[in-house]
This record gives sequence, structure tokens and C-alpha cells, in this order.
Amino acid sequence: MKNMGRYRGRRIRNRFFLSLSVLAAGFGLVWLALILGDLVWEGAAAFKPTLFTMSTPAPGFDGGLANAIFGSVLMSALAVLVGTPIGILAGTYLAEYGRHSRTAAVIRFVNDILLSAPSILIGLFIYELFVVTMGHFSGLAGAAALAVLVVPVVTRTTENMLLLVPNTLREAAAALGTPRSFVIRAVTWRAARAGIITGILLAVARISGETAPLLFTALNNQFWSTDVMQPIANLPVVIFQFAMSPYELWHELAWAGALLVTAAVLLLSILARVYEGKRGLR
Repeated sequence: MKNMGRYRGRRIRNRFFLSLSVLAAGFGLVWLALILGDLVWEGAAAFKPTLFTMSTPAPGFDGGLANAIFGSVLMSALAVLVGTPIGILAGTYLAEYGRHSRTAAVIRFVNDILLSAPSILIGLFIYELFVVTMGHFSGLAGAAALAVLVVPVVTRTTENMLLLVPNTLREAAAALGTPRSFVIRAVTWRAARAGIITGILLAVARISGETAPLLFTALNNQFWSTDVMQPIANLPVVIFQFAMSPYELWHELAWAGALLVTAAVLLLSILARVYEGKRGLR
């Protein structure tokens, strides 16, 4: 009877905390649904062909977000091209070479700080490093700030994915006399490929909506520009500036831009989940 009483008490406590968890999750999902619903309602009304064909307008004129979309894609692509190799190589060192060394512990500590550091601090750092030195804002500085945000995400993901690769694969390749560098390229990287790609996609999703670093680096450009050495338009800053303006047309474009960024992040998150699922099935 005493054991039955304990069992009954545990079941009651389990149901109580399970109910609290469900209510908390439901509370968060309700607000998320309200936010997304409002975003879709306001943003879909401004989705027109001109959104992708015309540049940001002056007050009182029609326009779109073509230059801002191009600028965001350009800076994000440059950031990924620079940050991804650094992150993959750093993660490979942590998992394959210096797994238990003091140097690896320091790198992990610094990487954790970068992961949790506010993005505005990254923007201020790049501002001092690039903007002050060059004497003006530029798309290159914006890409550098985004690259700094990409590196820790890719580093952490790469290390975790490589650590999941069974050591028996490494030992089998080493038993054939294969050099360690070739084992990493041909065996461990290939086995962790889906997880590494997932990390890259998550890094792109993170930088897609970053506004603070770009305010200090790329700033904005109301015209179409492909010169990364000059200020360049981008969606996050345009959304911020248009949302704070008194013009109704700019408000509509801000809603459309916010919906576009949200849809892009959602798509990247779905792709990351798909790749993660493929990795889990192997």
C-alpha cells in the first residue's frame, strides 16, 4: 500500500508538471500565431511584382525592395563564403586534432562567447576595424560583420557532427595506412556532411535578419548598387527605417520586407531539418 501511495503521488506530480508544460507551450504558440498572422495579413497585401523589380522609393513615389533584396543576398553570400571555411576548419581542429588540448579549450570558450555575444557588439567591432579605417560605410564591412556571426555557428555544428562519427571509421581508414588529413576529407567530413550543411543553413538563417551590425557597417543605399566598397542597401535596415517613417507606403514595404525575411528564415530552417533528418537516417 505504501508503494502504491508513492506511485500515485508520482503520477499526480507528473500530470501536474506535464499540464504546466503544455500550457506554457500553448501560451507561446498562441502569441507566435498572432504575430505570424499579423505579419502575413499586413505583408501579403504589399506583395506585388514591383516589390522585386523596383528599388526603394522616395516619399510619395511607388517602389519596391529589389536593391535591398540584392544587397542582403550579396552580403550574406560573401559572409558565408568567408565564414564557412573558417568555421569548418576550426571545428575540424577541435574534433580531430586538439580535442583534449588546452588550446582547444580556449577556442571553445572564445567560440561560446561569440555565440552568445550581442550582434551589436560585433557591429561596433567591425565599425572600428573597417569603417573608421576606410573612412566610410561599405557593403564589405557589412559582410565582414555577418561573417563573424557565421563562424561560431559553423564551428560548433562542425565539431558536434564530427564527434558523432564513430571512431571505428577513423581506425579502419588508419589501418590501411591512410594519412590523417585524407581520413578527415574522405571519411569524417563525408560522414558528417549533412550535419555540417545543416549548420551552414542555420548560420545563414541567423544572419538573414540581423539589423544592428549592418547599421554600423553597411548602413543603407536608396539606389541600386553592386559596389561592396560603398554603402549598400539591405532588407533589415530598410525595414527598420521604413517602419519608423511617417509614410504609409514605406510602412507597407516594411511589412512586405519583414514577411520576406521571415519566409526565407523559415525555408532555411526547414531545409536544415530535412538535412538533419537525412543524417539521422544514415
